[in-house]
Amino acid sequence: MNAQELWKRFQTSLCQVPALDVSLDVSRMAFDDDFVERMRPALDKAFAAMDALEKGAIANPDEDRMVGHYWLRAPELAPSAEITAEIKDTLAAIEAFAAKVHAGAIRPERKPKFTRVLSIGIGGSALGPEFLADALGDPTTDKLHAHFIDNTDPDGIARELERIGAALDETLVVVMSKSGGTPETRNGMLVVAEAFRAAGLDFAKHAAAVTGAGSKLDQTVTKEGWLARFPMWDWVGGRTSETSAVGLVPGLLQGLDMKAVLAGAAAMDEATRVHDAARNPAALLALTWYLATDGRGSKDMVVLPYKDRLLLFSRYLQQLVMESLGKRLDLDGNRVDQGISVYGNKGSTDQHAYVQQLRDGVNNFFATFIRVLEDGGAGGEVEPGVTPGDYLHGFLLGTREALFANDRKSATITVPRVDARIVGALIALFERTVGFYATLVGINAYHQPGVEAGKKAAASVLALQDQARAGLSATPQTADQIAAAVGAPESAETIYLVLEHLAANGRATMTRGSHPGLTTFQAV
Repeated sequence: MNAQELWKRFQTSLCQVPALDVSLDVSRMAFDDDFVERMRPALDKAFAAMDALEKGAIANPDEDRMVGHYWLRAPELAPSAEITAEIKDTLAAIEAFAAKVHAGAIRPERKPKFTRVLSIGIGGSALGPEFLADALGDPTTDKLHAHFIDNTDPDGIARELERIGAALDETLVVVMSKSGGTPETRNGMLVVAEAFRAAGLDFAKHAAAVTGAGSKLDQTVTKEGWLARFPMWDWVGGRTSETSAVGLVPGLLQGLDMKAVLAGAAAMDEATRVHDAARNPAALLALTWYLATDGRGSKDMVVLPYKDRLLLFSRYLQQLVMESLGKRLDLDGNRVDQGISVYGNKGSTDQHAYVQQLRDGVNNFFATFIRVLEDGGAGGEVEPGVTPGDYLHGFLLGTREALFANDRKSATITVPRVDARIVGALIALFERTVGFYATLVGINAYHQPGVEAGKKAAASVLALQDQARAGLSATPQTADQIAAAVGAPESAETIYLVLEHLAANGRATMTRGSHPGLTTFQAV
């Protein structure tokens, strides 16, 4: 295809959202002229499924739940007056709480005002808030400086507490867990609470929660008298929770314009309800995913945002896309092993990392460029008539062209700037795209049986660890001997691994043999 043909294709295939000044260019996805028409029956089914979802259909039959993240930015669309009121009341309550914190009406135990907010969560309760904090935050104007604990790594927790340092007594902690029993979040909360106690502070006077009604965490909040508790609803999944209290509480406390985030998401929702792929960027994007991956995940998606503020967007999209689409079974119970792997960092950094392989190596991906028109920042010239932003934009267009010249497919999303409204729109765009694509390939985007399986497996390992510790004695024993003694001979490898970990942390004694089977363990 020559340059003139590409120019015509660009003009005819560009999908624009005038309300947001956002556009989607799929001209480099190499689909033939009647592809959209061939996919119309499948796409009509996807439109119908999405309409039913927004009206309150049970979209997650595993847990008999509706899926209502779209109502969070359009409460009037919720299927009941009760849900509409809950959404509106929750937003008002969070805004009031944040305002009181900023004014010092809600204050820490010893200091006149909170100056920092520490969010403790994992998965959807961390990736979205972290993305927005980095994309929209400004250390010179933020109302509270944002910190995050998003894992059960004791070294990581300690490092974040060290960053807070002496400001611990000015720190408001927000713990986010639907059940209150998520191990990573619970562990982070317990370690942080102990740090407050060690500093002579009452943790409850510095803590708020986002959790489900009646959860273990909710019970703790009530018992200890925390500052506030905001709801997590069953009908909002973690990976689509950024416009719920999960994102609103830390965002508003930081001082981000979360109402603009909601407005941007609502505007994109409106644009992506249109039953016409040519005018619906989420439908068009879902079709390009289907084309690029043969409808079975045969290629990865590389996300390349050319803006530092969007650095964490690919991490956010990894969960949204991979947890939603990575499914073994389809809706009929057939094994299909679906999914789209997502990775990425930012441009032009990636041009000095893996773009060499994208251009010349194995053709196992399609790229999603995010093009930001306004440079922002310091815009001085580095050459006559050329700014750093000109270079960045040139690198994007050049990489896009170089990939296409070697038969690498790409789509380009263009946004005017990175602000709260646009970030909300980007989140909504990909949420809807995931929903459409899932229907196209016949899977449930709204459950996560693999995640639950992983949690159960981890719990069984910890139970085995307790057995192995109980089986230790003053007499050196191999992993095979300990496994046999505790009645789990088939688990010798796991016992070896957990005891190796315990020994490295001074909780067992290990004498290495020439191979693992000859390594022995003793009680300390």
